[in-house]
Amino acid sequence: MSIHIEQGWKKVLKDQFDQDYFKHISERLRSDIQSGKVLYPPGASIFAAFDKTPWDRVKVIILGQDPYHGPGEAMGLCFSVNRGIKIPPSLRNIYKELSIDLDIQVPGHGDLSEWSEQGVFLLNSVLTVEHKSPGSHKDYGWQKFTDSVISRLSEQKEHLVFILWGRYAQSKKDLISAGKHLILESAHPSPFTGNKFFHNHHFSRANEYLRQHDKQEINWQLSLI
Repeated sequence: MSIHIEQGWKKVLKDQFDQDYFKHISERLRSDIQSGKVLYPPGASIFAAFDKTPWDRVKVIILGQDPYHGPGEAMGLCFSVNRGIKIPPSLRNIYKELSIDLDIQVPGHGDLSEWSEQGVFLLNSVLTVEHKSPGSHKDYGWQKFTDSVISRLSEQKEHLVFILWGRYAQSKKDLISAGKHLILESAHPSPFTGNKFFHNHHFSRANEYLRQHDKQEINWQLSLI
């Protein structure tokens, strides 16, 4: 089966692509499309997080759950939406924390690609979803794949920053070696968690850790337009 993904990732994950569970994911997606279901993100963007943040450039990992399920929203990067799409509530709170933490100006869009290109791996645990059906692909097998991604990052690299917002992301903590990496945890940025997300200072703490280990910091300031 031909998987179009950045070559560094393809090499690291080749054994996963060859397993029956991954072939099952592919078959279910193909069946859904043939039956007329609308899936997000578009096929070419399913592995966008991997393509925009090559294996050799990963420094920070932010974990999400599954893609946005509205037209034009999902772009293969967790929490990120295409330009021209209204900024979702959770992302608005992320921007608010950026302003609190680093006095950063809030952009007028929700495209986080500039973070990805600097080494911020924006990984959803589930990589596809059906139109207007949140969580619809949670049983397709994607978690087995993305769990292997997290495990290999932890095992094969050193001094990464894992940012875990909310209980679901924090459930992946056992896949990460705390002795080799920095793990940052807080409430989810969803409005439903009230003000518990704010003042976690994860962005400045991530940069401080990168500095301590002679890695270039992330410029968290996105283009304003």
